[in-house]
Amino acid sequence: MSVSTYISAEKIQARVEEIARIIDMDYNGEEVVVIGVLNGSFMFVADLIRAMETPVFLDFIAVSSYEGTESTGELKMLKDVKVNVEGKHVLLVEDIVDTGLTISKLKTLMEGRSPKSLKLASLLHKPARTEHKVDIDYLGFEIEDKFVIGYGLDFNGLYRELPYIGEYSAS
Repeated sequence: MSVSTYISAEKIQARVEEIARIIDMDYNGEEVVVIGVLNGSFMFVADLIRAMETPVFLDFIAVSSYEGTESTGELKMLKDVKVNVEGKHVLLVEDIVDTGLTISKLKTLMEGRSPKSLKLASLLHKPARTEHKVDIDYLGFEIEDKFVIGYGLDFNGLYRELPYIGEYSAS
């Protein structure tokens, strides 16, 4: 097993601050319900909302579609949000859009709850793996088709604590 730095902690923080400024301009002082997709987004969500000036109501949703390094193609709801999003601005925050399955199903679920608006922020996007096209309103980084860990992303529950995005290799 080896891990090499793919995106440094400094690059991540600079991009998170840029995204926060754009979000602040877009919402123009209106409250937004930020829904972090657990577990992977927790670091991104924390840094993002700290960098934002927009009033935030924070909640989390937990779903699973991975076993090890592979998507199962199915979405399991582990924890739903407690907040009623009807008539509110909603910002889903995801760690990575890979195949697009998870976030496309989450967007459909949230749209069914009649929010005033629904946008997506994702730290990472792997276009080479896209099977379900998803519009990402606020994107941190587009990456190659590599298995990455750190800054909330894991391999079987490990490596989330790394302050950078690392490329994971089993060799």
